[in-house]
Amino acid sequence: MKIVIAPQAFKGSLTAPEATEAIARGVRQVFGRADLVLLPVADGGEGTVRALVRARGGTLVTARVQGPLGEPVNALWGLIGNGAEAVIEMAEASGITLIRRDERNPLRTSTLGTGELIRDALNAGVRKILIGVGGSATNDGGMGMAVALGVRFLDSSGTPLKPSGAALERIDRIDITGMDARIRDVEVVAAVDVTNPLCGPEGASAVYGPQKGATADMVRRLDEGLAHYAAVIRSDLGVDVADISGAGAAGGLAAGLVAFLGAQLRPGVEVVFRAIDIETRLRGAAFVITGEGRMDRQDIYGKAPLAVAKHARNLGIPTIAIVGSTGRDYRIVFDHGIDAVIGIVNRPMPLDRALSESHRLLTEAAMRACRMIRVGMRVERNRKQDYNSVQE
Repeated sequence: MKIVIAPQAFKGSLTAPEATEAIARGVRQVFGRADLVLLPVADGGEGTVRALVRARGGTLVTARVQGPLGEPVNALWGLIGNGAEAVIEMAEASGITLIRRDERNPLRTSTLGTGELIRDALNAGVRKILIGVGGSATNDGGMGMAVALGVRFLDSSGTPLKPSGAALERIDRIDITGMDARIRDVEVVAAVDVTNPLCGPEGASAVYGPQKGATADMVRRLDEGLAHYAAVIRSDLGVDVADISGAGAAGGLAAGLVAFLGAQLRPGVEVVFRAIDIETRLRGAAFVITGEGRMDRQDIYGKAPLAVAKHARNLGIPTIAIVGSTGRDYRIVFDHGIDAVIGIVNRPMPLDRALSESHRLLTEAAMRACRMIRVGMRVERNRKQDYNSVQE
């Protein structure tokens, strides 16, 4: 019997590969002879690099780059496709988890480190770069990323600007003559999980700025800065990024990737699942187990577990989700391919304890789920035997 185990990360406790292994341990306690396909998944955000490297038999690479506030950080990226493709998560270099809550200030942070990761991939000779865009601490429109690749942003006196959210409003001219020429020969795909435009009430600053530390006045300033940035890009580069769906992802990094790298913006789940060839991996499975930290109505808008379930349903395969918690509105997922949802917490306990014991709890939940499946299999087998005896 083939069983596919395809969870995404349980934020704050387990990476997708760790969650996959924990579930597999529980499955083996019940179906010890089953053929398990371990397929950690992601939607372009956290876990994308590890999911693709594992699925494609790639290699993890560590680079020393600048964090959101210029401090040095170690960031992982991946090589897949026999070294021809790079997988990058911008959050590894420019993510909100890299700085303390009291340090969050999108007027100061930049995506410079993300550009350094891209440069590192170019040094490795890749022909394609997949960039997971999400989880950022930044709101600089990809200005820092572009600077790391040789672009200069000049103020009205011709002085190069240091990249940051605050610097956007001071850009007078963009000089791309020193930009790394190797990027022209590389296909760039940005995996985004939002559809927000760059500016306006649904834009990067207004929707995501506050969680990055922006006050109301800062949101206004950042939004005006991004609007000015888009206008200069249109004037100097002939690229209009202002109204592109998804351009506001990661504080406008998506817009910068389009403007300077000619990137294609695609839904994160689509990018990841195409890269791991998920339907081929699912085909022939008796059932699928997916999972995540919290399941609620938001899952139906492109999150990885629902995407797994959708592909499984297309093949007639039932899907079980094992989750850390559920929102009150989680039942909507039953209309979108999930057949059952099982929580990992089996008794009252503090959140910090649940997080610290999540590996064990996830294994136990997988074991319980599989025992119920085995009961169902026995019921079905007995039903068939009764039917056959009546026919005889």
